[in-house]
Parts: sequence; C-alpha cells; structure tokens
Amino acid sequence: MSDGTGRPKGGGFMVEKACQRKVFLPEDLPEDVIAMGQAAYEFIESAIIPRIDEFEASETKIAANIELMKEAGEQGLLMIEIPEEYGGLGMGMTATTYVSERVAQYGAFTVSMMCHSGIGTLPILFFGNAEQKEKYLPMLGTGEWLAAYALTEANYGSDALGAKTKAVLSDDGKNYILNGEKIFITNGGFADVFTVYAKIDGEHFSAFIVEKDYPGVSIGPEEHKLGIKGSSTTSILFEDAVVPAENLLGDIGKGHKSALGVLDIGRFKLGIAVMGAAKRTIAGSATYANERRQFQQPISNFGMIRRKFADMAAEVFAVESMGYRTAGLIEDAIHELDSADPEYITKVGKVFEEYDIECAIIKVMGSETMGRVIDHGLQIHGGYGYIEEYEVARGYRDERINRIFEGTNEVNRLLMPGTMLKRSMTGRLPLMPEYMKLLNAVKADPEGVLGEFDGTLAHLAKMSESARTLTLYAFGSTLRKYMREFRDEGGAFFLGKGEYFFEKLANMLMAGFAMDSVVIRAGQLIANRGEEKASQASAMAHIICYDYMAQIKAELDTIIMGISEGDADAVAGHYAVADKLTFAAPMDIIALKDQVAAKVIELEKYVV
Repeated sequence: MSDGTGRPKGGGFMVEKACQRKVFLPEDLPEDVIAMGQAAYEFIESAIIPRIDEFEASETKIAANIELMKEAGEQGLLMIEIPEEYGGLGMGMTATTYVSERVAQYGAFTVSMMCHSGIGTLPILFFGNAEQKEKYLPMLGTGEWLAAYALTEANYGSDALGAKTKAVLSDDGKNYILNGEKIFITNGGFADVFTVYAKIDGEHFSAFIVEKDYPGVSIGPEEHKLGIKGSSTTSILFEDAVVPAENLLGDIGKGHKSALGVLDIGRFKLGIAVMGAAKRTIAGSATYANERRQFQQPISNFGMIRRKFADMAAEVFAVESMGYRTAGLIEDAIHELDSADPEYITKVGKVFEEYDIECAIIKVMGSETMGRVIDHGLQIHGGYGYIEEYEVARGYRDERINRIFEGTNEVNRLLMPGTMLKRSMTGRLPLMPEYMKLLNAVKADPEGVLGEFDGTLAHLAKMSESARTLTLYAFGSTLRKYMREFRDEGGAFFLGKGEYFFEKLANMLMAGFAMDSVVIRAGQLIANRGEEKASQASAMAHIICYDYMAQIKAELDTIIMGISEGDADAVAGHYAVADKLTFAAPMDIIALKDQVAAKVIELEKYVV
C-alpha cells in the first residue's frame, strides 16, 4: 500500500504482492558515505581496540570514555545526523546506517557512542525549540558535551510511561523542581546533559533537558554488569532538582512523543549496528577455523562447522537487507519534506513513527541474529572461546544486553502486530479488507491464488508471496476469532492470552519481511552484476527462504491449533485454506549452505 508518493506505508509489505518493488541496497552506497564508514572503522580499530583494557577496568573507564568520545567528536562521528546549521554534517539515513554498523567493533564503546548520538541527542534535535537546538546541538555534535537518556525507573522499565519521577513548577514560574530516581542510565557517569522524563504535577508525562550540574542532581555509583563493562551505567537521583522552565522539551504532557519516537530510531540503529559486530565475529571465527586443526585437517573442513558459517552469513544478509531497505524508505520520505518548514524536524520524527513496525523488526531480528552468531562463534572456538584471552568470550557477554535495550524483544514483538491491528482498525493499513480478498481469491481460484512471478528468482518470489499470504491469513483469522474479546477487553486481552498469538504473528511478520527483502536484494544484484557474481547473494536468499518458510509454517500450526480450540473440523478448515497458500520451491539446501560457507571460509569474512 502506497502513501500517495509511490513509496509504501509502514507495514505495507503485508498488503502488497511480494517482491514487486526495488529497494535501497548497501551496494548502492555512494563513495563519500563509504569513506565516512571506513574512517569510523579505522578510528575504532586504531584508537579504541588497543585500549580495551582501559575501558574494561572500573578505575579508568570513565576517563577513557570521555577522552575517546571527544576524539570521536573531533573525527565528525557524533554529528552525522545533526543539520549543517547546527555545525553537523546533515547526512542521510543510509549514511547513518552504514556508519552505525562500521563503528560496532567493540560493544561497550559502541553503546556509549550510539547512546550519545542517538537517544541522547535526537530528542533535542527532533523535539527541541530553536533556542534549545542552538544551545545544545553544536556542543553535542563536537563531543564538547556528552549526552544520555533517562527514562527507566526501578518499577517502570518496559512500562516507561508509568514513571513516577515528579516535576512541579516553582511559585515564581522560573523553574521545575524534579524529584525521583532513574536507573540503568547509559553514559550516566560522564554525561553532561540528560533527557529526563517526569510527570508534571504527577500527571502530565513530559520531557526535560537536565544538565548534570543543576542543583539537586546527583549521579549514583557504577553498576557492575555482566557485559559491556567498558560503558558507564548509573542511576540518577533528583532531590528537589532545579531545572529552568525553558528546559521543558516539547509540550507539557507530550513527553511520550519524544520518548517513543526516539526509541523507534534507537531500535533501528541498534538492530543494524550489531551487524557490524556480527560480521567481525564471522571473520574472526573463520580465521580461527582455518588455523585450528583436528584429525589432521582444519576444522573449517567439517560439515557442521561449515553449516554454522552458512547460517551466520545468511542471517546477517537478511538483517542487512531489511535494514538498508528501511533506511532507504526513511531517507526518501525525509527528502520529500521541506527543510524550510518550521515543523520540518517534527515531521522527520513522524517518518520514523510511520516505519515503527519495520524498526521493531530490525531491532528484534538484529539482536537475535547477533545472539546466534556469537553463540556459533564461541562454539567454533571450542574451549578457547571460553577463555577471556579470546575476543569471542567478551563478545558473548557483551551481546546479551541487545535483546533488552531499546524495549525488550518481548515488548517489540507485541508492538508489531499491535500496531498492525491499530492501523487496520483505523483504515490506515487495510489488513482485514485484504484478508477478506484473500479468502475470496482462494474460493475463486484455489490453485492460482499466489499468482505467477518472472525472473531468475521467480520461485523464491513465489515463496515470499506464500509467506505473506500465510501471515495475512493467520492475522485475519486470529482477529476474526477474538474480535469480541478485543472489543470487550481492549489491550488487556492482548496482554494476557492474546500475547501467545501476538508472539507467533510477530515471528511470521519478521520472517516474511526478511524473505521479501532478501529476494528483492538478490534479484537486483543479479540484474546489476550477473548471475555468477551474484551467486553468493542468491544462495543466501535461498537459505533464508528455506529456513524462514519452515518457521512460518511452524508458527501457523500453533496459531491454527489455538484459534480452533480443539475443534477438529475447524482445524481441517484452516488447513484446507493454508494448503492453497503454501508453496515451497525445491532446492538442495545442503549444497547451498556449503557454497555460502566455502566463500566465507576462503575469504575469512562475511561476503555478498
């Protein structure tokens, strides 16, 4: 479904025939962006990696973070998204995506840097007034000042809007007086300025720009964490903290706009950034597998080791394909805005809101892919992977937080179908009309409902369409079954029994979006490079379609059994429809995985 510009709306991949649009590819990045990404990578390799011990030691990590964050600012790495009028580079979303990935070579510093330039800076950029942006953005862009984001409280993590920190306007109207405590604040130990969320008069959820030196603001001790030990994580205490009234960020009672809007961006950037770490893990594991010998040969010769490399590479290919596809959509939408419009920045924030489903998908799949990649990497290293001397051990610890950051993956799984549902009920995304059309199509032409596709990857395109229609059928059938409960109980239903269905629907949505994205990307690369030079991309697209189609069918089985509630006739009826929507192209998956693995092992890196 288009927004009128020819560009699909957020979630539009669910209501359009699969593999019909061209998308932005990382292979299409311009030379200046590649140069910026390379500079970012070289900075991490030369300035950060040699000093990891300083970051990991509690007595030196704050000084190391401050010094090297400021050096990153001098390199221009903190100002990529800041407009030129505030001293930034004003580069687009695809550039931001690429640089985010390239800096992600050491988890703790990546966290510090992306917290500062992302959720620390963007609330001011998107929701600050002219005076606030003029005051803070130039200093944040250069690293003169460092930023943090203070939302979470002891009893309010995923339910962040329920926070109890309170703000009261002083009698003279000049200041807000804040009382409360925020926890798990990344960069808390060295940030100069915080975006803080509090309820004015205990009722109106609002955002404030709070400098660390304001009276009544104090920073708690460093948390002792499982991983990302080189980053700073503290609590922040507000005891009659005095915040100038002009530091109210946005409107009273509208703090949710910046809190949730910025999290959409944070989710996207986290999901794509960890692909940089995943690629590093693949490369290091391939080098180790070639060097490590057992039974008179390198372990990279063994089939189960090779299968791990194929799976790692294919999953990274999927997240990368979805990420740059989404970055291209966001960048195109922003380019269509009038930068002279006084509401320009606010409208930019709304673009991210439009694609919040895609951002949630990328966050969940990116973080879970990284989890599987690092687990495979450690297993390839064997016992040495458990020794701190080897980088993969630290990577294993550092990775785990990604499934909790920026909204847990459980919350994001609720967000995906929940947002689809809301948009369907308002007519913004016609899921139920498309569901009814699908049912009618099955009745009218049960053998041809998926349609035909052209091109070298027509069989994969048809698989992607099968994935889309099966997901649409699962969504529509679930909603049809439980519409009364939803109307009677509202969100309470989907925070109870309905969560089981939402989780399965989210998994289907993610797998379908991934399949569509990899097939489109591989097809475009074949068109650009020819089949031989795009053979690795084609093979990885096949692997994703094979593996993810199996996931979709497994999730659908659970949904059918759940909505049928033990009624054998209902089960049979659902499967009669599902069978007409199911297509799986024949392929030699073992040979395809060995092909992908062989290239990774030969070059000792992720390669497309």
